[in-house]
Order: sequence, then structure tokens, then C-alpha cells
Amino acid sequence: MSIDRRSHTPVYRQMANLIRERIYSGEYPADAPLPSEATLSQEHGVGRDAVRQALALLRAEGLVTTERGERSRVRAALNRAAVELPPGGTAIARMPHDPERVDRDLDEGVPVIEVRHPDGTTEVYPADRTELIRPA
Repeated sequence: MSIDRRSHTPVYRQMANLIRERIYSGEYPADAPLPSEATLSQEHGVGRDAVRQALALLRAEGLVTTERGERSRVRAALNRAAVELPPGGTAIARMPHDPERVDRDLDEGVPVIEVRHPDGTTEVYPADRTELIRPA
């Protein structure tokens, strides 16, 4: 896959698609650093702003993480905890608000699962570390 400058798809989205494809194929394995912004920019003949926007999009999707002063890394898969959905309970997925994201130590782009119990209580779990199960 390469960047098609004649495409109606913005360059940064094409760049994100290319990086995403490399992550899914295993070319960029979990927890490995991605090439630098400068390297990606030179390799694909795009501006660094397009690379930054692509990485921001992938962060929002939860595929990569970035810490200030460090290269972006492929986000490692996390172990999931089983959470039982109670009879009569419901679950919804939503994006956390910023203070909630910080309090729960969630990466940007990671949704939460809100489990609502029949008695009116609610519990919130990180979607990337939770597997909902229904009792047999």
C-alpha cells in the first residue's frame, strides 16, 4: 500500500491505514516502537503533520500509545477480566470524559463499558480489559 495523492481520502488517513495494516499484519508487533515521525515522513513522501495526524487517529482508536519524548509504540494486548452481566442488567459502551479517563488510567481512545444492574447501581469497566459474560 502506498500514498495516493490523487485520492479523495486525506493523506493522513491513508497514512493511518498503512500503519494500521502493518500493525495487523504483525510487521509492527505489540509493544514495539514505531518508526520515528521523520522516518515515516521520508519513507512515504508526506509531511510530518500528516504523520502526526495519522498517529493521533491511531491513538484515538487505541492501537498506539505515545508518551512525551518517546516514539509511539504499538499498544500491547491486555489480559481481559471476565465481568458477569447480571440477569436483567444492561451494558453500554461509551467514551469516558477526560477526568474519568485519567482517574482510570485509560489510554486515549479506549472506551468504557457501563454495566447497569437491576437495582439501579452502575459499574464502569475499561473496554480493553473487560470481557462481558452472561451466566449460563
